[in-house]
Amino acid sequence: MGIAWLWNRLFGGRIMTKVAVGHTAPDFSLVDTNGLRCSLGSALQRGPAVVAFLKVSCPVCQYTLPFIERMHQAYGNDRVSFLGISQDDARDTHEFWQEYELTFPALLDGEGYPASNAYGLANVPTVLLVGIDGKTKVSGAGFVKKDLEKISAEIAEHLGAPAAPVFLPGESIPDYKPG
Repeated sequence: MGIAWLWNRLFGGRIMTKVAVGHTAPDFSLVDTNGLRCSLGSALQRGPAVVAFLKVSCPVCQYTLPFIERMHQAYGNDRVSFLGISQDDARDTHEFWQEYELTFPALLDGEGYPASNAYGLANVPTVLLVGIDGKTKVSGAGFVKKDLEKISAEIAEHLGAPAAPVFLPGESIPDYKPG
């Protein structure tokens, strides 16, 4: 029994997102919890973008988003964007952002999940690093420690700065948590 058998058994042959590394990330234009419109295209004009798809009730999203916030605190500036895309309504998303002390923009995927569907998502969280050329540089489903470390390293390289730690000494962090 090989990997193909396991993949088909676990996921019914589905890919987790159609936006794999090297593929162009679909543009989206969504409203944030304050009613302001934001698009991936406008974010990429400033630099690379970290895009995190989530549901507020998802335990793995609750685990993952504080690490995205940690990177946002280290790197969020005029040359890097961090965007959370919530599959929930504005009230629940706003409460989630407050509870987890998140400061990067929370965009609402809205009725029918247009952004999630454009990305072909099968689960959340899905975390992507999209380069300024619109190509996906990192694409991970669930919590993937090495993907977050790679995102941090890629952003640091873009900024010409040392990589900020995503995980602190003494933290017991698993390598992976499925979403």
